Amino acid sequence: MRAATFAAFVFGVCLLQWQSTLPGVAPSVTLAGAAIAIVAIAARVRGGGIRKIAARTAAIAAIAGFGFAYAAGYATWRMSDELTFEDEGRDVAVIGTIATLPVRLERGVRFEFEVESVSTPGIHVPARVLLGWYNGNVEVRPGERWSFSLRLKRPHGTMNPGGFDFEAWMLERNLRASGYVRAGRNDPPPQRMQAMVWRPAYVIERARSALRDELLPHLANKRYGGVLLALVLGDQRAIGDADWTLFNRTGIGHLVSISGLHITMIASLAGLLIGFLWRRSPYLLARSAAQTAAVIGGLIAALLYALLAGWGVPAQRTVLMLATVGAAWIFSYRIGMATSLALAAALVCLVDPWAALAPGFWLSFGAVAAIVWVVQGRSLRSSSRTWRDVLSAATRVQIAVTVALIPATVLLFHQLSIISPFANAIAIPLVSWAVTPLALIGAALATLPGPLALAAEPMFGIANAIFAALAVALQWVASFSWAVLPVATPPFTLIVLAAIGAVWLLAPPGWPLRAIGAAALLPMFLWPAIRAGQDEVWVTALDVGQGSALLIETRDRAWLYDAGPRYSSDSDAGERIVLPYLRHRGIGRLDGLIISHLDSDHSGGAASVLRAIEVGRVISSIPSGHPALGARTDVEQCAAGMQWTSGSLSFAVLHPALADYELKRTTNSMSCVVLIARGTTRLLLTGDVPRADEAAILARDPMLRAHWLAVPHHGSRSSSSAPLLETRGAESAVAQAGYRNRFGHPDAEVIARYRANNVRFFRTDYAGALQWRFGAADGSTGSAASASREMDARYWHNRPGGAGLRSSGRPAVPEPDT
Repeated sequence: MRAATFAAFVFGVCLLQWQSTLPGVAPSVTLAGAAIAIVAIAARVRGGGIRKIAARTAAIAAIAGFGFAYAAGYATWRMSDELTFEDEGRDVAVIGTIATLPVRLERGVRFEFEVESVSTPGIHVPARVLLGWYNGNVEVRPGERWSFSLRLKRPHGTMNPGGFDFEAWMLERNLRASGYVRAGRNDPPPQRMQAMVWRPAYVIERARSALRDELLPHLANKRYGGVLLALVLGDQRAIGDADWTLFNRTGIGHLVSISGLHITMIASLAGLLIGFLWRRSPYLLARSAAQTAAVIGGLIAALLYALLAGWGVPAQRTVLMLATVGAAWIFSYRIGMATSLALAAALVCLVDPWAALAPGFWLSFGAVAAIVWVVQGRSLRSSSRTWRDVLSAATRVQIAVTVALIPATVLLFHQLSIISPFANAIAIPLVSWAVTPLALIGAALATLPGPLALAAEPMFGIANAIFAALAVALQWVASFSWAVLPVATPPFTLIVLAAIGAVWLLAPPGWPLRAIGAAALLPMFLWPAIRAGQDEVWVTALDVGQGSALLIETRDRAWLYDAGPRYSSDSDAGERIVLPYLRHRGIGRLDGLIISHLDSDHSGGAASVLRAIEVGRVISSIPSGHPALGARTDVEQCAAGMQWTSGSLSFAVLHPALADYELKRTTNSMSCVVLIARGTTRLLLTGDVPRADEAAILARDPMLRAHWLAVPHHGSRSSSSAPLLETRGAESAVAQAGYRNRFGHPDAEVIARYRANNVRFFRTDYAGALQWRFGAADGSTGSAASASREMDARYWHNRPGGAGLRSSGRPAVPEPDT
């Protein structure tokens, strides 16, 4: 009953996170009051039978309602601290404190900043913001008070089906605006006003910063230095995308962070050491039992390590669980593991209702819940008599965790690692009992003065060598084509059914008909990926920020035009957006990839796509063998006059001409412009082609017509000439651009030009990913484009164009003048 009570509160909090709008203060207060009243009445019910069951059921439902109301009230309060649309892009003078460990970027640093005062009149700045300072090797440290001139915008990230929700992450971190430090010639210079603000949170972050500074010289030349840093400090940002791909493919990603397993290990070692020393002191034994001291010491060690690691959800869950069990032991209060787990989840949601939005919440609590569930009715002591029994028990637990997390893994990552149980069987003992302790010992030695710090080097060297050997084994098992099973995201009802099936399948001995559990898992894998209809063409304009990526599909073909921008040396839209969307849709192969030109906002993600999935033809104005195309040597040169078919799709290249390759023209002028046709549907993909080349295209094809157009050059004034619009006859056009980008794309004059020609104008920065479904009969857009920012709306999502649902229930795509 106690576990159900805590679980009900968690359910209510999670339910709020599915809402597209908040219920408001009055409904939330009313619901909370009603819930408290129902629980009070249910507590007074005496006796047994149906009456008692009904009272308990009503109480649990009321507690869920209270959780919903609590989360709604908390969200209303947090969302009220916002930057208005009118104040976006204004220069504002503030004073505040660096609140977190700064992240080093290629052109500066990024950090969280707590605003203390605003000297610019008439503007409200949220209390906590995310800032970038793009000024080379600038040094800032947590706890420093600074005076800055800032330019801010509301929380806004790219939004695509199956993609990462940056705005949810911002809300969970209480970051209600983002922006950058103004440090130009005409801006007030940033000033450090105080070297250290002495608050507990800042002191912890300063300690983490100081430790990182000590560790970096030792780890800089280590292949897996980023992993060692993550195991010590919880800072995973030094791990590259290629390594993450390997870790996710083998299912060991949870081991290269501060996980519950690592914190429990530290608590156990600290407890054993303290208990051992305590028993050898008659003075200490006379004042407290060694077991009590060991429990308290282990909890303190766990808390310190969790704080050092950044206090993430897995760390919170582990510390709260250990604290619950430890307190129950000290005060001789019997509490089951299920109750302890549910209480820890409830406390996490009480402190941070948005923790449930993080994948780590479900993976962390799900893994522990699976262990608790599967060991019921089995004696752990008897299973540890021989090494065979220990191996058998460990294997059983690992398989249980893998099976239990299948539904969450499919929902979150759109794939399932078949080799995960085998990879984890090797990785868990190596990382937990060798690499992590060595890294922590090395970190402790690195803080010692003078030559003593040199002793850290062999510790890090051995830890790096062990992990490098593990990585070789992981790369081998990950190389098998069957290592990962891609799974198109099924309906949520099938995810729930699979979760129930996993619980049923892993039930303790004696549970009836456990095969039913396996049967309940199957529909999730058998659910067919959603495909275009027999007579349809689907076009999806992905929201990649300031860049381009378009997916064109029929029932049996898929082509990608451009692959989005490169964000940094180890991050691009191909890895971050395009591939997750393809996995979400269950698309494991592309029939072709067209990269319009070399500019990184179009070609930046191509190498990642080519490396990750099978691609048939590659066509581009970029030469064969170029690194931007993954050094692929069979790239076909895009030239006007090329024509081909792919299934029911017909392709025709309109630009550039062969002669353009000899003239060494700008990259924009070399954009590969393609007309795609199926039936009466005509789609025109334009890259960054400028006006002069639009005129050349029209001269070569005066009768050019298209129903749908990718707006050239993201809506720049340099493109979308009036002659092109007047002769094309398009119904819809889409501009792929970054929110409040520095170029001002799409330009207001260009938008007006489209509207003057009765062309519906869409933009991904306002709507998120957009999808059109064309029927072959009439070539029209049908109902309208479906917009991710509407279809998948949650109450925290930014709606820059006043987006909302029309009375017809169709998504209204926001436009600049709405």
